[in-house]
Amino acid sequence: MNARALLYSPNLHPLYTSNRPPETSPRNRRTPKTDPKPLRIWIHQRNMSSVFRVLVRSSDKRESSSNSYAETIKEGREIVNGNGVVSDSLSSVPWWEEFPKRWVIVLLCFSAFLLCNMDRVNMSIAILPMSAEYGWNPATVGLIQSSFFWGYLLTQIAGGIWADTVGGKRVLGFGVIWWSIATILTPVAAKLGLPFLLVVRAFMGVGEGVAMPAMNNILSKWVPVQERSRSLALVYSGMYLGSVTGLAFSPFLIHHFGWPSVFYSFGSLGTVWLTLWLTKAESSPIEDPTLLPEERKLIADNCASKEPVKSIPWRLILSKPPVWALIGCHFCHNWGTFILLTWMPTYYHQVLKFNLMESGLLSVFPWMTMAISANAGGWIADTLVSRGFSVTNVRKIMQTIGFLGPAFFLTQLKHIDSPAMAVLCMACSQGTDAFSQSGLYSNHQDIAPRYSGVLLGLSNTAGVLAGVLGTAATGHILQHGSWDDVFTISVGLYLVGTVVWNLFSTGEKIID
Repeated sequence: MNARALLYSPNLHPLYTSNRPPETSPRNRRTPKTDPKPLRIWIHQRNMSSVFRVLVRSSDKRESSSNSYAETIKEGREIVNGNGVVSDSLSSVPWWEEFPKRWVIVLLCFSAFLLCNMDRVNMSIAILPMSAEYGWNPATVGLIQSSFFWGYLLTQIAGGIWADTVGGKRVLGFGVIWWSIATILTPVAAKLGLPFLLVVRAFMGVGEGVAMPAMNNILSKWVPVQERSRSLALVYSGMYLGSVTGLAFSPFLIHHFGWPSVFYSFGSLGTVWLTLWLTKAESSPIEDPTLLPEERKLIADNCASKEPVKSIPWRLILSKPPVWALIGCHFCHNWGTFILLTWMPTYYHQVLKFNLMESGLLSVFPWMTMAISANAGGWIADTLVSRGFSVTNVRKIMQTIGFLGPAFFLTQLKHIDSPAMAVLCMACSQGTDAFSQSGLYSNHQDIAPRYSGVLLGLSNTAGVLAGVLGTAATGHILQHGSWDDVFTISVGLYLVGTVVWNLFSTGEKIID
């Protein structure tokens, strides 16, 4: 392969002003007397170019007999030998240096959401020994479980505004470290008394409340539209795998080290994530100096969200029927999802008669199913869009599955006596629910890409209200009714959401 290298530097003017490569004879070589200077090499091969950073050093202090050489210190496609001559042979570039930066951002968001649900679901396991130790009744347990959503509710819209105006990097970093500290303080608060525990759980909700708007803002700037569904599905599957990890490890930690160990160990992981986030992530491609030119161009050509937001057009946003469809359907969806998230181990323990260890481990299967089906749904949705299906039809198909699937399987629970079949029904319910990640959860970036953080804050506020009301109401229902009553309400809301979504939603941009 033939290639032409042009070396240039402010200190080597003759080299970069010439139209041909510099001669390498001893009399034409010049060795700088100053400290080593960085150079760049442009490799021209047909329509391709690669950038190097090169260091020129002198191997002898005497200028007349020095031999300069170039040492490649950044990725490239040519090997520079010891005499500064470019070789025609190719050097292999490490795969991690060619890995797309946008997917580094996606994976960091995925890991943040993994921690998010690990720190959230550990209470659903720890609440069993905690309630036995402190003598809490089901109503008190429901109050404690719902207190998380008090803080979570407060920061949805505020987190969206903050992310859209100052950037998602700062907001998500704040959220993770805030909820990690609150998680660590949970055992201390429980020993001090119920009011202190409620406050700390609400504080934890404050941190987790900004995560989804911040993530949505970041991905709207980093991820091209043709990769939107699968990237969001991967990030949200982090939540499901976080539930899997939390539910799987919490019983083990409680059994061997006591229930406080769950909060101490999970909460400390946030500091590790924050270190990676601060060094590897940026709020947008514009702010990232390490982004390769070809990826920068790909993102710029296929991302609708480019310019920062200076003001929020509230009246315009709230005047659009698809916005209200998104808000209403988010409420319907989250009612059932949050009930299962917080009450599933209790259901396994009280109804299916599993012990603490079994309740935690068997609660893993529905969330594992969600992680798998969310990513499968994302790939299906992106494939349909790439093959010419309208975004509107794809979003309606995926969300209809996300509503009717859980509704069907929850109705079957009242007819099942086998614990194994009940667990299977739960897994199928949650698995079909995960198709919502390619439905309503992807729709914010479709209809208002520049304001996706604010819009997700709005709709998730409704979703959090469903979590607060549904989680607390379940505790009261179980005191006077049965689990069948709990599931019936969820199924009714799933059916209402299906009708509203198919009548009023759209996948087209309606707010610029």
